[in-house]
Amino acid sequence: MRDTRRTAWSVAALTVAGALALAGCGSSDDGDTPESTSDMSVDPLTPIKLQLQWFTQAQFAGYYAALDQGYYADEGLDVEIVEGGVDIVPQSVLADGSVDYAIAWVPKALASREQGAEITDVAQIFQKSGTLQVSFKDAGITTAADLKGKKVGNWGYGNEFELFAGITKADLDPATDVTLVQQQFDMNALLGNEIDAAQAMTYNEYAQLLESTNPATGELYTADDFNAIDWNDEGTAMLQDAIWANSEKLASDEEYQANTEKFIKASLKGWIYARDNPEKARDIVVAQGSQLGNSHQLWQTNEINKLIWPSPDGIGIIDEDAWKQTVDIALNTKNDQGATVITAEPSDDSYTNEYVEKALAALKDEGVDVTGTDFTPTDVTLEAGGK
Repeated sequence: MRDTRRTAWSVAALTVAGALALAGCGSSDDGDTPESTSDMSVDPLTPIKLQLQWFTQAQFAGYYAALDQGYYADEGLDVEIVEGGVDIVPQSVLADGSVDYAIAWVPKALASREQGAEITDVAQIFQKSGTLQVSFKDAGITTAADLKGKKVGNWGYGNEFELFAGITKADLDPATDVTLVQQQFDMNALLGNEIDAAQAMTYNEYAQLLESTNPATGELYTADDFNAIDWNDEGTAMLQDAIWANSEKLASDEEYQANTEKFIKASLKGWIYARDNPEKARDIVVAQGSQLGNSHQLWQTNEINKLIWPSPDGIGIIDEDAWKQTVDIALNTKNDQGATVITAEPSDDSYTNEYVEKALAALKDEGVDVTGTDFTPTDVTLEAGGK
């Protein structure tokens, strides 16, 4: 989820030229005057701001693709994509009215809701968790139970609860049975043998390992050099990237309701484009200033696609069982300080499939494949440093 910066960008609004220069300045030979163009106009695009939760990278390829391909403009929207960063909490930026929509992990957004943020999950883009706990093969760590007595890295900032849930499910106490280490947003601590297991996203930090040189061989590391605990397999995965909207506006503002459906439709179309054109989607992201490198961004695009596709019920649909698991973990899993993500069940307006269902129906009417049943990941060769 991490790396590189770039200022936000947007599609320029459409404008109409002024009246014909010579209209009214003379007449034709037959006495007719040129037809007035004053009634020729184009409806202006509606300005929309989308807040990302991190810097420009292929984690957000679908939104950049929707912008690049004109899908937002087709829906009458002038979308500005606002980069995130270490100190930016996207759901808070949404709640205070600075943006119209935001991308955020569900547990983090639920915590913000409990603190008063009136926001609603309107499209669940990632259907799976992309979080791993990675270790060197010779450490023998293949399940959460194997973390006992180990130095375990994690980023904090709300990214750690799948790990704590996994530790707890393995009948370990995160406060006493493991040594928790604050991990930077890279893999240097693992590569330097400062920790035994490191937190990593399939689409970013794990790739950083495979882009690094093994000093014992002089070649790049391979997947055979590592073990990875996948929280999807451990049964403690939590829902991650979702599109969040303003709850109050959804309840009372008809224009916002209509724009939400349009925004979701165009965004889903962008993700479908990224599914069917991973290299082009990579190029779109790289062109926006990401400095992670071509092979790294292609890897990221491919891994993100794996988290989305196939989507049997349609991309963006919020699965009730996955939502319940996320809420249950958020309610019942304690961190090393004894705190949980939330203390009470979220209200009924915490999520809705209303707008994504309408968006999917419109896309199906256009003949668009919204499930990706035949999706097959590509093979990506990583280069040193992700170049």
